[in-house]
Amino acid sequence: MVWISDFKRILHAKCAIMEIICGIGLCQPRLRAKKTSVRSPRTILCLLLAIVSVSAGEETARPTPPPASPVAKPAPARKISPELRAAIEKLVLPGVKINLDGWCVDVESRVCLKEGLLELIACTKDTKEHESIIMIEAKPSHVHTALLLLGAKPGSPAMQRMIEGDSPRFISTPPHGGPVEVLLVLKDAEGREKEHPIRDFLIRANEDGSVVEGEEVEEVEEAERFTSDPFVFAGSLLVGEGKGPRQYLCDQSGNVISISTFGDELLCLPGFHENANGALMWQVNGEKLPEVGEKIILRLRPKETAKPAPQPEAKGNAAE
Repeated sequence: MVWISDFKRILHAKCAIMEIICGIGLCQPRLRAKKTSVRSPRTILCLLLAIVSVSAGEETARPTPPPASPVAKPAPARKISPELRAAIEKLVLPGVKINLDGWCVDVESRVCLKEGLLELIACTKDTKEHESIIMIEAKPSHVHTALLLLGAKPGSPAMQRMIEGDSPRFISTPPHGGPVEVLLVLKDAEGREKEHPIRDFLIRANEDGSVVEGEEVEEVEEAERFTSDPFVFAGSLLVGEGKGPRQYLCDQSGNVISISTFGDELLCLPGFHENANGALMWQVNGEKLPEVGEKIILRLRPKETAKPAPQPEAKGNAAE
């Protein structure tokens, strides 16, 4: 029956959320930092379970579509209860704001590069500012939590997986996860905030690895501009052994949003991207960016995957 299937799906989703919460220590009050933590670990748990239940309820009685290539589409308008809005407004994630009306996560950031080659879109403080456009002023694990609250579906980064047998070997597994749109929010001449897709701030570097400069930037053809959007919600990794909470790896590495494959990112490009032999050479296009050090908003908007229309069943032979 349909309601039994929905119940199982909700139960599995809640179990996954519990693992994430306990894994990063949100259920360990003794590890919370003063003034920078959530008011109550139970608050996050209740909010996450509420989002999962609402999302599952919206899909009740829908048939499971056949596998197909995902196509991102904007999330439909959602009815947000006053209770849910009030609960999320009480949530404290330093440097992170959950925008329910825009159904996105806004992350406080600063520009850290206006010229040079890139391996990242965003990093954390004192990590890889020399090869990233912006530096976020928040913990990646908190950004992960905020995306979960908006129903985004995490997967895993690219990794090496062991294949056992007579000839054990490793195979490369590509990253997977729900699609997330990456934007930067800038103020126009009138002081109004305006969204810009991240592709507006990247162009391909020269084949020899040198940076395109001056008037050459304006002459870059459209085919040489960054077009990969949305990104994949890989969700980094939880690491650690023994008793106690595990560590969220991206909190340590600082690889928040990557365009090169690291294997521990929060968000990344689909597929594998190695920065070797000219295979991946992107540079920042800083013409529209504020000066280095100035504040900027990184906006992450979860996207839904379009479900293909069901195919008509093949009709049997009338003679049968």
